Amino acid sequence: MTSVQQPAPAIPRTGQLALWQVNLLRIGYLVMGVGLAVYKWPLLFADKPWGLAQGTVECMLVAMSILALLGLRHPQRMLPILLFEVAWKLLWLGIVALPAWLDNQLDSATRDQAATVAWVAIIIAVIPWRHVLTHYVLAPGEPWRRSGSA
Repeated sequence: MTSVQQPAPAIPRTGQLALWQVNLLRIGYLVMGVGLAVYKWPLLFADKPWGLAQGTVECMLVAMSILALLGLRHPQRMLPILLFEVAWKLLWLGIVALPAWLDNQLDSATRDQAATVAWVAIIIAVIPWRHVLTHYVLAPGEPWRRSGSA
């Protein structure tokens, strides 16, 4: 006798996102993962030596693309990689691009980089911010040490 699996409940369990939110997250992972794969993976096989800063950045971005692609399979578990993407890009826009723009010092390289970084708007749009607030900011943290004898 074979058992038949019941379909998943329509109401999400506590701490779980609705299916539409999970699939929206997948769009963010797809944009980030594929975008980085198209532009950064070929650089791994380029025949020129990198300087320290460029090599560090390129390797970090390739690693981020791999983690973003893993987010297609585990959207909720990999949410911190999207948060990291939003954090560094908003910091860069606010600390590097905005002051240069306000001082009329925005050169073409910084303008091009700002246009590329502005794609973060897609990631911002797909993140379930209420979930982030309740599960990452307001939820109690994990203990620093075990209580009692183990």
